Order: sequence, then structure tokens, then C-alpha cells
Amino acid sequence: MSPLIHANQLEALLNSNANILICDCRFDLTQTTAGREAYTAGHIPGAIYVDLDKDLSDIKTGTNGRHPLPTPDHWAQKRQNLGIDTQTHVIAYDNHGSVYASRLWWMLQAIGHKKVQVLDGGLASWKGSISAITRVPTPLHNPLKPLQYQGLALVDTVLKNISSSDKTVLDARSAERFHGQNETLDPVGGHIPGAMNRFFKDNLVSSEFKLPEIIRAEFAELLGNTQASNVIHQCGSGVTACHNLLAMEIAGLSGSLLYAGSWSEWCSDPTRPVER
Repeated sequence: MSPLIHANQLEALLNSNANILICDCRFDLTQTTAGREAYTAGHIPGAIYVDLDKDLSDIKTGTNGRHPLPTPDHWAQKRQNLGIDTQTHVIAYDNHGSVYASRLWWMLQAIGHKKVQVLDGGLASWKGSISAITRVPTPLHNPLKPLQYQGLALVDTVLKNISSSDKTVLDARSAERFHGQNETLDPVGGHIPGAMNRFFKDNLVSSEFKLPEIIRAEFAELLGNTQASNVIHQCGSGVTACHNLLAMEIAGLSGSLLYAGSWSEWCSDPTRPVER
């Protein structure tokens, strides 16, 4: 299944009464209730709201990043509450260039979920009707089995990689934040020593993903002969890094890893090195 779905394809699925679950993932890092408020005001008919903080993140400890990845147990419980079983065809969208939708995409495909797609272009691409009728998720009756994430790199692996250089670390933040300038979200500015930078917005033309061949050429220019499986993606809190992972998947470059804790976890320990 392609990681992307287009608005006309989604409309055809809705008209065919296919068994799909549309997930509205809109969110605002500076105003955390804005996404749900936008959903309540109007959304694709039948969509449920999926909250980055409440559904796609775990409890923050102060050292595990701003959007810590749910444990396998917690993610199984959250999927059960959202009504996502192994056969659910999930279609995620937002209005931020698919940033938050890509987080849901990664979290599902990383546990082997086969039927998950991101609406290319997000809500702006949708030309059908808009509904203000909120849909409460229908929880599953039976508990889901906790499944381990595949393709996850932990902080110790990233730390050891500074000296070994076995992997290429790719930072999805803006060049300004990557260089430690005008940092507003995290208490420390800079980046992981040796990391490279690809701003996630470089994957897009307007709000839609670039053509696969263009994305592939751009990553090849940046990474050279480095194989996708030797790339660790990170960002500020493990969200926009998923956008780069999705872009590589679109381009046929599968197998990269995600450092989910990302910079917000990294900089919480003053003994970890910082480069600017």
C-alpha cells in the first residue's frame, strides 16, 4: 500500500462505504488545544480526532523529550481506545504539511500495521464536504497485544555513534534551530555532533509532497552512497523526523531508523555533547 493517498482516492473510498478510519491529527505546539478546536469546527466527514499529546505521546519525565513515544503497552491501549485493530485502514491528515499525520503513520507502520496512509496535501486538498459532527472513537472490545517498534534508535546508540560514525544522523529541524540560533522550544540550542540537516519542509511543494523521483534525488545528493538503513532521523521531539522518514518511504528509500527522543531528550542531559 502506498504511504500516501490523494483526496480523490479518499472520496472514492468514502463513497464506496469502505471500512476506513480517518484520523484528524491537527495540532499546534504553542496552543495545544487548537487542533481539537479546529476539528470541532469542521473536519472530513466521519473523522475522529487524534491528539499528539494525549494519543501519540507518553508521559513526560523531564528527561525523555517533549513528545516521548508511548511504550508498547501504552500504545496498544491507545490503539484500543481509538478503535484501531490490525485490519483497520487508517488514513491520517492534518493542515501542517502532514507533520502530525506522519507521526501516526510511523507509529503504526513501525509495529507492522499494513493499512495506514497519509492524505497528501492534508485538509487543504480535500474538496468534499466538511462536517462539524464530532465522532467519538469506538474502543475495541478485546485488548490488543503490545507490539515492539521496529526501526527505533535509542539515545545510547546515538551517543555511541558520535565516535563510531556507523550511522548518519539526519536532523529535520530548520537550519536556524539546527545551528543553535533563536531556539524557542528547547532550553539548549544546537545539534547532535556530526549530524546533517534536512528541513522537513524541503519534502514539500506547498502542502503536498514532491514527486518521488525528486525526493529520491535530493536525499541522494545529501547522503551520497549512504544506505537508507544507515540513517537515523531526529528532530526536536520525534515528530518532524517522521516526516523525513515518510518522504524517504515515498521515494522508495526504506529502512531508516527514528531517534524518537530527539533533541529535546538529548539536551536534557548536560553531559551529552552539543555542536553549534
